[in-house]
Amino acid sequence: NINAMVQSLRETTRANQEQDWLNTNLARVSGLMQGHRDLSTVATLIMNELAPLVGALHGTFFLADTGEHAPTLRMIASYGHNHGEVPSEFALGQSLVGQVALTKRPIVVDQTPPDYVRISSSVGSAAPVNLIVLPIVFEDQVVGVIELASFSRFSAVHQDFLEQLMETIGVNVNTIIANARTDALLEQSQRLTE
Repeated sequence: NINAMVQSLRETTRANQEQDWLNTNLARVSGLMQGHRDLSTVATLIMNELAPLVGALHGTFFLADTGEHAPTLRMIASYGHNHGEVPSEFALGQSLVGQVALTKRPIVVDQTPPDYVRISSSVGSAAPVNLIVLPIVFEDQVVGVIELASFSRFSAVHQDFLEQLMETIGVNVNTIIANARTDALLEQSQRLTE
């Protein structure tokens, strides 16, 4: 009975620590995004904070562009990414990035093939073990996609954290886009008034 109580106490303590880590980091990253008006700056800030926090060594941030043509996803920030390795733009449904944008559901790849992507530094490179691709959604519209790769598996608490953070990122990205549109309309209105 005492051993069972000790084990139960350990599990409860671990669960509380994980929940505390999740809540603290959600609040911290959310706070870092506040007040910025440039999407590229916010995307870079997110990648630089998010990747190390969950043990990712490679990552990309794609922004949805719903211009005049078919919607596309364009890379605007990265972490440890070798540019030129993969395309910087995808259509909806194209690759895992496009598929996540199409279905609005995250995809986790537990065992990436050795030639899939390389995480590299000045002393070497290797294939990641785990890959997660997450949609950034605001009011049922995909505004972007984040992809992260790691040498180790993303823990359950990391996956929960990432999925919850995507909602916050969606709100912030939408706010920045709306502010940019408002600024452009205001500037146009002022020109017309003059």
